[in-house]
Amino acid sequence: MISRGAKITIVGLGLLGGSYAKGFYQAGYQVYGIDIDPEAVAYAEKMHWIRQGSTDPSLAEGSDIVISALYPHVFESWIQENQHYLKPDSILTDVTGIKREVIRRISAVLRPDVEFIACHPMAGREYKGIQFADCNRFTVANFIIVPTENNTERGLQTARDIAAILKFARVSELTPQQHDEMIGFVSQLTHIIAVSLMNVNDNTHLAEYTGDSFRDLTRIAQINEDLWPELFILNKDNLIREIDAFTAEMQHFRDLIDQENTDEMKQLLKQSTARRKCFDRK
Repeated sequence: MISRGAKITIVGLGLLGGSYAKGFYQAGYQVYGIDIDPEAVAYAEKMHWIRQGSTDPSLAEGSDIVISALYPHVFESWIQENQHYLKPDSILTDVTGIKREVIRRISAVLRPDVEFIACHPMAGREYKGIQFADCNRFTVANFIIVPTENNTERGLQTARDIAAILKFARVSELTPQQHDEMIGFVSQLTHIIAVSLMNVNDNTHLAEYTGDSFRDLTRIAQINEDLWPELFILNKDNLIREIDAFTAEMQHFRDLIDQENTDEMKQLLKQSTARRKCFDRK
């Protein structure tokens, strides 16, 4: 397990970075925080989630573990500009929602004496900002470790320790390709569907009449407009394939309705019900 004397620095004190800081603090670890927003730093210090915070990246100097909670392009530029602060043999990890391109870009610029182990905590929310940080969400969430042939057992164990300390419900390991294929379907496509449903027309006048089905389906349409377009583009091959498959399935169901084919519609509804049960939280 990660030593309680280790210096852990989180770069980016937004929703996930703040949740990490809170979780490590509650587990008894000393955490440092870096963010370009002094208000985010002040909030984390006020809540005592971090021992010290700063807008100055030099705070990362001497860290045993550095956790990036930055947007992908910001993560890359931060490493290019500030990796001289990282000490030899330190571990770098992240929370980024896309892996193939992020791993490629970070590996291309990172010093060889720092190990990058990619991770994805599946615990985002429809809100942004440290004021919405909540480490309790981790207890029902999945934690994905995405190793490459360059990772060591020490790096893998550090990632596993982070998941254990933060009390994630399940920990899995996927290749970068497997991760991005999975995320294209279960996360990115679902966000596209929710956004598209809200943009079909101006349906805000229906707010007084709608039921839980509409609210549940469109909850994630409240989306971070600065982050998600970048994630969509970085995974566009997988995402476009999933959109095409979904569009074809929608057209198929439309045809069944037009043909009044009740029997096949019933079979599809039974199949969807059975498959959906696999996703119920125990």
